[in-house]
Amino acid sequence: MIAIWGGRPHIGAAAVAQPRPSLKDQSLRSATASVFCYPGHKDDIVAKEAAEKVSSALNTNVTVTAGIHWDDIDEEGIKAVIKNSRQLVTMIIEEITIKESK
Repeated sequence: MIAIWGGRPHIGAAAVAQPRPSLKDQSLRSATASVFCYPGHKDDIVAKEAAEKVSSALNTNVTVTAGIHWDDIDEEGIKAVIKNSRQLVTMIIEEITIKESK
């Protein structure tokens, strides 16, 4: 279970993902996700991507909530939030992978 938030934290979207074989190459693992997004929010983009990436990387079911809000954020700010969210997800996967290998 992962919560991604920033600015004024809240729950704007929730995504659940389950690992499965890739549809393109059965030897690879992927994930499928379902998302609930509250009206007027765009946190589903971050939640779905994070849930699918963590689920496929760790081969486990995952739930991600996302709530990110800054007043008057511009396009560059949105791009930075998405980039930082992706980096956070990579760090989470690396940290869990390291702990599991010990």
